[in-house]
Amino acid sequence: MGHRKKSGGSRGGKNGGKAREQYATIEKDNELFRGYYKAQCLLPEEEWDTMIDSFRASLPTSFRLAGSRLTAKSLNASIMNHYIPSLKDVEFEGERPKPPLQLPWYPDGLAWQFNVSKKILRKHPDFKKFHSFLVYETEGGNISRQEAVSMIPPLFLGVQPHHKTLDMCAAPGSKTAQLLEALHANDNPTIPSLPSGVVIANDSDYKRTHMLIHQAARLPSPAFMVTNIDAGHYPSMKLPSSTNGKTEQMFFDRILCDVPCSGDGTLRKNPSIWKTWSPGDGNGLHSLQLRILQRAMKLLAPGGRIVYSTCSLNPIENEAVVAEALRSNPTFALVDVSDSLPELKRRPGLTTWRVAANKSVNVTYSSFQEYEEKLPASERTKSKLGPSHWPPVENVESFHLTRCMRLYPHLQDTGGFFVAVFERPLQPSTTTIGIKRSVDELDEEPLEAGDSKKIKLEGVGAMSTSNATSSVDAIKLANVSAPQPNFKEDPYTYLKPDDPYFDLFFRERLQLKDEFPWDTVLVRNPDGTCFKTIVEHNNYAKIRLTAAGTKIFVKQEAGKGFDAQFRILGEGLSVVLPFLKPESIQRAHRATLKTLLSSYYPLFISFDEEFQKLLATLANGSLILHARYFHAPFLIISIRHPSSLLEDVVVPLWKAQASLSLMIDKKAKSAMSIRLFGEDITPSNKEQNPSAKLSHTV
Repeated sequence: MGHRKKSGGSRGGKNGGKAREQYATIEKDNELFRGYYKAQCLLPEEEWDTMIDSFRASLPTSFRLAGSRLTAKSLNASIMNHYIPSLKDVEFEGERPKPPLQLPWYPDGLAWQFNVSKKILRKHPDFKKFHSFLVYETEGGNISRQEAVSMIPPLFLGVQPHHKTLDMCAAPGSKTAQLLEALHANDNPTIPSLPSGVVIANDSDYKRTHMLIHQAARLPSPAFMVTNIDAGHYPSMKLPSSTNGKTEQMFFDRILCDVPCSGDGTLRKNPSIWKTWSPGDGNGLHSLQLRILQRAMKLLAPGGRIVYSTCSLNPIENEAVVAEALRSNPTFALVDVSDSLPELKRRPGLTTWRVAANKSVNVTYSSFQEYEEKLPASERTKSKLGPSHWPPVENVESFHLTRCMRLYPHLQDTGGFFVAVFERPLQPSTTTIGIKRSVDELDEEPLEAGDSKKIKLEGVGAMSTSNATSSVDAIKLANVSAPQPNFKEDPYTYLKPDDPYFDLFFRERLQLKDEFPWDTVLVRNPDGTCFKTIVEHNNYAKIRLTAAGTKIFVKQEAGKGFDAQFRILGEGLSVVLPFLKPESIQRAHRATLKTLLSSYYPLFISFDEEFQKLLATLANGSLILHARYFHAPFLIISIRHPSSLLEDVVVPLWKAQASLSLMIDKKAKSAMSIRLFGEDITPSNKEQNPSAKLSHTV
């Protein structure tokens, strides 16, 4: 969701324990907050105390089922049929905690919410099992722990597999993951799609872009790119013209603007805001938020859609931004989405509001003219408040601000949130209302990373070796004039289809079919001199390309006396699997997978005689194992990381001289173990809990 400005609040970290102690003693009240928002007439008087009481209460834990639609529905059935019955009628130390409940407005019932104390989660056996299940499946990418209101903006964006989508302020990436899931909505369990659309996730904070990359690894997509640019200055991209072969600007079909904000809608999870809240926070962020939204409007295709959202209640960050964006881009319109997600309780946007000119809320102004008249002449040139902070002077009804959505905590036990949905008509505009400067001019200005908090972009496809990626469109990106001296990422370059690497490492050793999209594989290395660049006629550093596609191959050292080889990564297995020759996939039974899960490097002699004979015929290096015939209620349908085909499981292995290794991370192994065998049999769990096991029943 929209993120608080860096100067505000604590994000935890090393002092997280102390922060929690401080939170317990925070007085959850603020006279400035009360006075300011009462002056805005957010709610009827009789609802005010109910909303404040809701803000003081702890925020429920919410999560949604991620990944492909089939995977999510299968896992959802596991929750309903196995976990929920065991969590009903629980009593613990005099408490009767409620089991998780489905969010009524989320499509297909794939999102849940519960509010249980940490003590119960740690000590009650059934809730402890459920909590462990959530943790492991989250690490495996099948569950996304996400605040309920944060799930809303992508739902209104309506991404389809053919859409070019931009997430302008994307980190940490939970909404980006929803956009990727929508892009891959047509995937089936055995053959994932290479969608014609793309998702570009952008953030102005370089470190936070790596959070996006980590999130994307849970839902690997060859149609994904991460950039590191100030969203308000996002450069134009170019594509080859379909008519004359020249390049033309690429417009996005969908853009998400979940902008940086003061974050007072997150009081329930960030109680420190009670102490520091000031109306100046929203006043100061207004111009940045407006700049990002106006830039998005310049990048949107005719017929396209923008969703603008914040986790703030402040109309200066919400309706004021929306109104000024509409005034300066009169061909755009707010969409009436009142019939969408009918179970979602919401309130209409405001049409009038007052602005506090300083930290005190005792004096507010209903118009910019009133403010200017009372401001000493010597201070007018220094004021950071402008006409756009106030409601439109004329024709406010024409903006349809009531089509905006306000979500308050007392309506459905959530945080506070704001959402507005814009569309650009198919017929291009011939008129423009003047603003101080053209947003197009921003392409010619230096980009300053960190100028804004986050930027989301969606859209370009590729498959990658760990050093590789698969591209859907050969996208050229417009040059940005300013150099980027602090950008230290290596460039992406295309491998040529006839490159000897393919024959030496991939075609024969990994037994990939000829149908594999060889012309879309990228590598990442420091020089890139012998390969076609991922972006033609463009300096990749100027667009600050941080990641592209999904890693599918990585070089693996093979030990003393053996040459290094490439292996298939678990996160890229779903992309490569359809292109593997059937004879390259080794079959095994349930016992084989159990042995692999229960030991780091099981020796060949640990397996049954039939599998030992099979291993004796195989060369050392990368293998793919297809373990068949599981009948566990925890089993889900997925070919991601790790993978399963209906009742079968497909995983990457590495064969050494005398041992075999399951090449997925520890938490993914634990999740698989619980799902298939009813307990965590992995060695990492035994090391952490030598005398304890999770007692899940298969």
